[in-house]
Amino acid sequence: MTNEFHIDPASAGSALTGALTAEDFANLGGGHIAYLRTIRSEEAAEMFPQAHLSPGLVLFTLHAADGTPIMLTDSREAAIANAMQNELVTLSVH
Repeated sequence: MTNEFHIDPASAGSALTGALTAEDFANLGGGHIAYLRTIRSEEAAEMFPQAHLSPGLVLFTLHAADGTPIMLTDSREAAIANAMQNELVTLSVH
């Protein structure tokens, strides 16, 4: 006997929509979970309006579990080091 099943990613995503509130995400891991994201400088300028960035740069942002941007850097290693320094666990987001 086998337990075969197929999960359709599109329907799985829609099933989770609204399952967690922004507050739920903020409280994940007791506030000690963060994720790292690669972004272009054009998108970073919207997120960090005080930053004066040249267009076309590849940058890294560290975000709290609820998506709140924590820091912007041009180095993945610097973002990870900042997370470690602040006792945050970084998770992969795909």
